[in-house]
Amino acid sequence: MPRLADLEQRKLPTDNFGYSATRLRDLKATEYTLVTIICDVTGSVSGHEREMEGVLKAIVEACKHSPRADNLMLRLTTFDTSIDEVHGFKMFGECNPDDYDNILNPGGMTALFDAASNGVKATNDYGVQLTKKDFDVNAIVVVITDGCDNSSVGSDKDVKDALTDAVKGENLESMVSILVGVNVGEPYVSNLLNDFHKNAGFTQYVDIGEATAKKLARLAEFVSQSISSQSQALGSGGPSKSLTF
Repeated sequence: MPRLADLEQRKLPTDNFGYSATRLRDLKATEYTLVTIICDVTGSVSGHEREMEGVLKAIVEACKHSPRADNLMLRLTTFDTSIDEVHGFKMFGECNPDDYDNILNPGGMTALFDAASNGVKATNDYGVQLTKKDFDVNAIVVVITDGCDNSSVGSDKDVKDALTDAVKGENLESMVSILVGVNVGEPYVSNLLNDFHKNAGFTQYVDIGEATAKKLARLAEFVSQSISSQSQALGSGGPSKSLTF
């Protein structure tokens, strides 16, 4: 997995699993959009892992060539029963699409709440560090899953508290949060994910249906455009408008 030695390890005060990020002294711009992607690698993802890697590669490729590329940082985590940080917050220009080959290895149960909570908390925490140094900061968190939580220590309330703190705590100018259901299958699972979206306070829930090549390509485009839109909203005082999948 692509782990860079120049990323600084950081602890979270309310989470045993911390994160890594680019050192503040290495940042060249005055404003940043923090992008966090949290990807399900539970056993049920098996058979679609290479296609999902293609989605991640397409997102990275699109954002590397965005006019806002110098103002975008990406953190990528995966989860099953536990959480794994593929890499912490680093510039999209430093992300090589080929590094995302063979990074998704399905297995285990679904610690969805814990993974989402950590993703938002890490984004908030790094946002605080940036804000204290007079950087302008907003964020977008995208959680991609094919099933419901069945192994988290925490609950959807932990995710709600973290999302609420993102803006009310003045950690970030704004936060867009998107929950994506991929290849969900059973309607009751989609209903439970929609409930999670509402209870936790995600900005948007998108169920793309079956994980066909066409729909996954649309997903990559949707996420890339959502990132671009949120980055362009930085300085407006509010989040970008939700896009239609």
